[in-house]
Amino acid sequence: MIVFRPRPAFAFSHPAHFIAFGFGVGLVPWAPGTAGTLLAFPIWWLLGPGYPPAALFALIALLFVIGIWACELTGKRLGIPDHGAMVWDEVVAFLLVLAIVPNEWPWQAAALAVFRFFDIVKPPPIRWLERRYHGGFGVMFDDLIAAGFTLLVLAAVKRIVF
Repeated sequence: MIVFRPRPAFAFSHPAHFIAFGFGVGLVPWAPGTAGTLLAFPIWWLLGPGYPPAALFALIALLFVIGIWACELTGKRLGIPDHGAMVWDEVVAFLLVLAIVPNEWPWQAAALAVFRFFDIVKPPPIRWLERRYHGGFGVMFDDLIAAGFTLLVLAAVKRIVF
């Protein structure tokens, strides 16, 4: 199957596409998932520190639900349920990671590396979940599991090393 690269006209033709493509970040030609993960940083810097934890997690949950809608609609219109240009799943999952890890650049850099590892390699059960659940929920949920694995690894490192 040949997967085409969506053009900016498609990405900006509907709010769902604009969101699913991470405000256009997913259109980068190389490593769109990493670009989407990096997009979480400026969003975090704008939103994260200003909210109490309960409000922050409620906002991330809302962004997750919006992502289900946006990725479902965009995947249907593209004909590919989990197109590589759809990066909102990485953005939201990594926002969750940033909300939990220490707000220090070494921890955030480690979180980025570990999250990208789990998102690319997709160890069990991530790959199984990705194959089982399609559409917007599946697109969003597998990255949520990668975020959970990332947090487990970083918690273990913090507990064992520090």
